Formats: sequence, C-alpha cells, structure tokens
Amino acid sequence: MTKDDEQLLIKQLSDPKTQRKAFERVVREYSEQLYWQVRRIVLTHEDANDVMQNVMLKAWTRLDTFHQESRIYTWLYRIAVNESIDFVRKQKNQTIVSVDNEESGVANMLMADRYFDGDETEAQLQEAIAQLPEVQRRVFSLRYFDEMKYSDISQLLDTSEGSLKASYHIAVKKIADFFKQRD
Repeated sequence: MTKDDEQLLIKQLSDPKTQRKAFERVVREYSEQLYWQVRRIVLTHEDANDVMQNVMLKAWTRLDTFHQESRIYTWLYRIAVNESIDFVRKQKNQTIVSVDNEESGVANMLMADRYFDGDETEAQLQEAIAQLPEVQRRVFSLRYFDEMKYSDISQLLDTSEGSLKASYHIAVKKIADFFKQRD
C-alpha cells in the first residue's frame, strides 16, 4: 500500500460515512500478514484464528484510539502481539507445556496440527524460536520470516536499530546452538 493510499484509508476510517468500508479494506489488506505474526506466537491455526477475531474486534471498537502518527499496520501489529501474548499467558495458566518434554514439545504439537504444512525441520525451528525470550522471538520473526528492514522493525517495536541487530544475532546464535544440540 502506498503512503497516499494509506493516508486516504486513514481519512476514510475517521469518517463515520466511510468507516465500515474502509475497515473492510483494512481487514482484507492486513489480515494475512497479521495472521502469520499471531500464528508464530500462539502456534496453532485454531488459536491464531481465535486471536485474529479478537484483534479485529478490538481494532474496530478502538478505531477512535488510532493516532495517525503511526502506520495502520503498526497499530494493528501492536494489538495483535498484545492479544497473542495475553492468549499465551492464559494458556500457560491453564496448561503448562514443557518444551523439554518430548511428547508435548512445540515441534510435536505443530506436526499434529493438520494446518501445519512444514516439515520436521520447520517444526524444530519453531521449537527453537519458542525457547527465545519474547523480544528476541519477535525480532527474529519479523526479520527472518517477514524480511523486514531493521529501520521498519525499529519503528514497529519502538526501539533502536542497534539493539534490534544485537537481539537478532543473539537469537540466530541460540537457534544454531539448539540445532547443534539436536545433531
């Protein structure tokens, strides 16, 4: 979406007459990208769909809180990440899944998910990512999977590029160590 398109969309979101149609466009434009961000945090398709419904509902009901200083995607991304983290916290309170336990690890959970279309290596990568601290996990996902520039990630996460680069490289090293231990 070009900057001009986004400015027009923001204007339409502010106008009660065009708000609904504009929000439908927001959903079409950003749902898939947000889905994959959510999916990387909550891991399963069903959970990601549930969280995405909450994200879009929250975005719709809080349109008046959107400050036009940031991009629409940045605003939605923050809602999606917060909803995902809340979901994971609630899940952890209900059931503690140990990534060290062979039968309940992330890789096994993903391989059992009928919507997961990766192989064993992809499942193990997700398991390695799940063991990273939250910030490293987010930075790694945005850089590796979404191929975002550090400058864009910096704006999205409201942190310096230098700290993002450090977090990414530490995450890569931890993931490499995870695979070395598995060999």
